[in-house]
Amino acid sequence: DFVSTITPDYNAAIGILPQGEITEESLKNYVIHYGVDGSEERIVLGSGSSIFYISFQWNQLSESNSGTIFDWYNDPAKANGCQRSFKYVWGDGHTYVVRFDSTLPRSGDKMSRMGIKSIKLKILGRILD
Repeated sequence: DFVSTITPDYNAAIGILPQGEITEESLKNYVIHYGVDGSEERIVLGSGSSIFYISFQWNQLSESNSGTIFDWYNDPAKANGCQRSFKYVWGDGHTYVVRFDSTLPRSGDKMSRMGIKSIKLKILGRILD
């Protein structure tokens, strides 16, 4: 309810559900100036809208899903690292427009048992659904 509807740069969706702990983070963009007398002045930057992030793990992925995520992150026509937005199907009934906001650290003991221990997505908006 706090994000507007937008169109992603890459109009396709990743629907691989998170595994493990999920963190949702919201913040406002502001600065605080403190006076020598203990007073405060708080200035909201921009529109004052909230900024949202989700962080989670994909603890163990199939070789296919691991390859899909790796491809999306690295392909210049898809996410291109943290540059381009895409759709992510979240478990709350909405499809969000997101952008990677972290590196892509994959690890495992063989390709068929790879996982991503920490991924962070910035929520830019959602599609009209």
